[in-house]
Amino acid sequence: MYDFMYHFPVLAIMALFLGAFLNSLVGRRNAKVRNTVVVLSMLAALVMMLSLVKPILLDGNSIVYWLSNWAPVEGWAIGISLEVDALSLFFALIVVVAVFVSGVYSFFYMDRDDSLVNYYTLFLMLSGSVLGLVLSGDLFNMFVMIEIMTFTAVALTAFRNTYEGALEGAFKYLVVGSLGSTSVLIGIALIYSQTHTLNLAQLAAVLPQADNPVTILAFAFLFVGFGSKAFLFPFHPLAADAHAVAPASISLMISGVLTKCGVYGIIRLGYCLYQNMDQPFVQYFVTGVGVFSMFVCVTMAFNQHNFKRLLAFHSISQVGYVITVVGLGSALGLSAGLFHAMNHTIFKGLLFLTAGAVQHAAGSLDLDELGGLSKKMPHTCALFLIGAASISGLPPFNGFASKWMIYEAAFQQAGETGNFFFVVVCVAALITSVLTLASFVKVAQSVFFGQLNPRFANTHEVSLGMRIPMWILAVLCILPGLFPDKVQQWLLTPATLAAVNAPGYIDAAMGTGYAAQHGVEATLSAGFGMSGAWQPVMWLLLLISVTLAVCIVALLGSDEKATVTSEISSSEDNDPKYDSFFSGEASVYSQVGGSDLFWGFKHNWRHYFSFMHNWHSGVVNDYTLYGAAAIAVALVLCVIFL
Repeated sequence: MYDFMYHFPVLAIMALFLGAFLNSLVGRRNAKVRNTVVVLSMLAALVMMLSLVKPILLDGNSIVYWLSNWAPVEGWAIGISLEVDALSLFFALIVVVAVFVSGVYSFFYMDRDDSLVNYYTLFLMLSGSVLGLVLSGDLFNMFVMIEIMTFTAVALTAFRNTYEGALEGAFKYLVVGSLGSTSVLIGIALIYSQTHTLNLAQLAAVLPQADNPVTILAFAFLFVGFGSKAFLFPFHPLAADAHAVAPASISLMISGVLTKCGVYGIIRLGYCLYQNMDQPFVQYFVTGVGVFSMFVCVTMAFNQHNFKRLLAFHSISQVGYVITVVGLGSALGLSAGLFHAMNHTIFKGLLFLTAGAVQHAAGSLDLDELGGLSKKMPHTCALFLIGAASISGLPPFNGFASKWMIYEAAFQQAGETGNFFFVVVCVAALITSVLTLASFVKVAQSVFFGQLNPRFANTHEVSLGMRIPMWILAVLCILPGLFPDKVQQWLLTPATLAAVNAPGYIDAAMGTGYAAQHGVEATLSAGFGMSGAWQPVMWLLLLISVTLAVCIVALLGSDEKATVTSEISSSEDNDPKYDSFFSGEASVYSQVGGSDLFWGFKHNWRHYFSFMHNWHSGVVNDYTLYGAAAIAVALVLCVIFL
C-alpha cells in the first residue's frame, strides 16, 4: 500500500463535508459552480474508496488513522480513530456508489425545484456523515455521525415542503428517529461507565470480559438504536412516511444508504464488540426481529396506493432479509446478508429512481390512476422491470443470487442445530419472496401496463441525464447475478472474514498481541462456500419450496364463509370494471389499478390487514410508543437471557 493512501479515509470524508461548505459559500452565485463543487466532492470520495479495494479487500490490509496523531499510550486509546478493514470498506463502497448515482440523478430530477444550494449542502452533509459512520473506529464519533445523518435526512425529507405530508413525515422522522439516537447515546454512556473508553478496538477487547448487567443493558440500547436507523420493526412506519414525500434521490439515500448504517452498526455490535452472535438467545432475538420486519412490511406493501410508499415497505422487508441471516451467527449467513445488503442498495435504488422518473414525467404516484405508461416511457418501464425482477429474486438477477444464499444459510443452520425455528425462518423467507413478486406484478400492471389514462396522454420519457444513473444501477443488477462467484471472491469473503476476525480488528489498532492479552479469539468458523446456486436439482427443490409457500399463503388466507364473487357482484352497478366485458363504441378508461389487483387475496386476509391498518395509525404518539416498547422489551429479554 502506498503511504499516501493512508490518508484516503479521512480525506474522503472531508471531501464531502468540505464540498457542503464550499457549495453553501459559492454555489449561490452560479449553478455551474455549484454543480462542479458537488461533482468533484462526490467523485473524490468515490475514487479514493475505489483505490482502497486492492490493498484492503484483495490484499487483506487495514488502515488505522489516528486523528491528531494521538496513538495509543500504555495500552489505552486516547484519541479518535478511523479504522478501515474489509467490512468497513465494503459498506463504504456501497455508500459512495449510491451517493454518486443519486447526486448525478439529482442534477436533472431536481431542476424544477428552488433553493438547490440548500439541497446540495444537506445532501453532501448526509453523504459525509454516513461515510464517516462506517469508517469510524470510535463509538462516540459514530453517534456524532448518526446525529448529522438524522437531522440532514429530516431536512431533506421536508425539502419539498409544499407536498402533502412532507412536513408531517419529517416531523415523525425527527421525533421517533431521535428516540433511536437517544437509545444509542444511553448505550454509549453505559459502556463508558464500565470501560472508560469508546474506541471500538479496545471495546472489542474488554467488553466480552465485562459481563455484567450494565453492559448487557448497553447491548440492548445499542441494538434498538442501530435497528431504528435500519427502520426495523417496529420503526418501519418511519421509512414509509419519509420515502413517500422525500425527493426520489433522497429516497435512494434513505433506503440504500441510511439503512445500511444500521445494518453495519448491528454487525459491529454483535460480531466485533460483544462477540455474542454465537449465543442462542442473540441468534433468536436478531433473527426474529429480521423475520418480523421481513414479513410485516411485505404484507403492508399490498395495501399501498402510493408508488413510493409501497417501495418503502418493500425496502424494510428486504433489510429484514439481511438482519435475519446476519442473526444466524454463521459465516455463510453473514456473507449472504452482506450480499443482499449490497444488492438491496442497487435494485431498490433503481426502483426509487424509476418511481421518481414517473413522478417527474406524469406528476403522479397514485397506483389507482396511473397505467399504460410503457407506451410513453418505454426505457423507464424496462428499467423498472429489471429492478422488479431483481428484488423478487428471479434469475439471473442479483436478487436471486443473494436470496439463494439466504435460503441456503437458514437451511444449513436448521440442519446443524436441529432447531425447527430455522426451518420456519427459511419458509418465511420463501413466502416473503412470493409476496414480493406478487406485489411487483401489481405495480407493473398499475403503472406501466393496462390502459393509458387520458390525463397522461402527453407524458414523455425522462431525459437522458436521468436515465443514465438508472442504467448504471440496472447493469449492477445483472452483473452480480451472472458472476456471483466473483462477487463472493472479491467482496463478500474479505468482508465476512473481517467481520468475524475480532482479534485482527483489535490488534490493527492497539498493537499486535493486544487481543491475546485480553483472551479474545475468533469464535466463528469462516470456512464456507457458495454451493448450489446453479445446480438443476437445487432449482427443482426451490420450485417445490416456492409452490409449498404459495399453498401456505392460500390456505392461511382461506375463508369458506366469504366469497369474492358476492362482493364483486354488489359493485357491478357502480363500477364497470367488474363486468365480464367492458368498453363500447368510445374508448373508456377503466384501469384495473392497485386497489383491485389481488383483491381476492386481500379479502381473504382482511382480518389481518384490518389489524395492521389500525396498528399503523399514522399518529406520531403511537409510533413513539412502539419505539419505547421496543426498547423496554429488548431490555427485559437481554437481562433475562444474556
